[in-house]
Amino acid sequence: MSSPDLATIDRRTFLGGLGLSVLATPLAAEAQAGKKARIGVLMLPARAGAGGTYIQAFREGLGDLGYVEGQNLLLEIRWAEGKSDLLQGLAAELLTTRPDVLVTSGSEAILTLKRATGVVPIIMATVMDPVALGIAASLAQPGGNLTGLAILSPELTAKRLQLLKEVVPRLARVAVLWNPANPGNALMLREVETASQILGVRWQEVAVRGPDDLAGAFNAILGAQSNGILAIEDSMLVSHRSRIVESVARTRLPAMYAFRQFVDAGGLMSYGPDIPDSFRRAAAYVDKILRGAKPADLPVEQPTKFELVINLKTAKALGITIPQSVLIRADQIIE
Repeated sequence: MSSPDLATIDRRTFLGGLGLSVLATPLAAEAQAGKKARIGVLMLPARAGAGGTYIQAFREGLGDLGYVEGQNLLLEIRWAEGKSDLLQGLAAELLTTRPDVLVTSGSEAILTLKRATGVVPIIMATVMDPVALGIAASLAQPGGNLTGLAILSPELTAKRLQLLKEVVPRLARVAVLWNPANPGNALMLREVETASQILGVRWQEVAVRGPDDLAGAFNAILGAQSNGILAIEDSMLVSHRSRIVESVARTRLPAMYAFRQFVDAGGLMSYGPDIPDSFRRAAAYVDKILRGAKPADLPVEQPTKFELVINLKTAKALGITIPQSVLIRADQIIE
């Protein structure tokens, strides 16, 4: 798989498929009669952290389209709090509420809902590669009962490794934190393999299935004499970002993350799509479904916003000087 050039992807806006403009057709007859739309939401990230931020953006998106909770909208949200083993039970519970539309994000939660129902429309606020995961027949015509927004994770994984190499030119061995329980992570590891060969970097996979694995994972990183860390995009990992950032700080190794929340918590840098924006845009998909559209006919879109965020305080603590060539591409610098 070839990776897009960083210079062309940085700060670039691009769309896949058709735009999510609000349809001009009237709401379905039941909605016109005063029935409240019921939306079921399954969240793996913790509500007190990233998950809460995502839901706030989703609510804002719904509000912009005229939906008001308690008036014409009911939100049924179930939180797994970063525990993937809870997803199946929560999905079953959501279905008992008889939702008109389901919304979720991340490979584990998406596949859980897909197994739970082939009838209720499912909107994916974020998904890695829906075609490779078997979730969609194609981006243009996904088919089935799922559609939403893809975030190009495999390709972005290569760009993250490239950026880490630019910041740490002597990078020789990188430890890759990943979650084996997330099917999408295996796709990204393949991209790491390709990118590492191009960059001349050796890599070591370090599996983390849950917070109990973190201590052993970082002992393995130190034992392997890695001189850099790449954290793969995963909802479970972001749910425990504070512990991960603290563990990374103790290793005194530079680390690249997929989500800016890690940098806000003290991590060195992150590069990836604006996830809250994806949740905000997911509201337009919900609106289309409530107006009668079929998920199979709604193209899967790609990100429109990317962020390179750098924490100069952390760089200084690590004794790292961020090259000017990287700083000028940053969307935000924390000083």
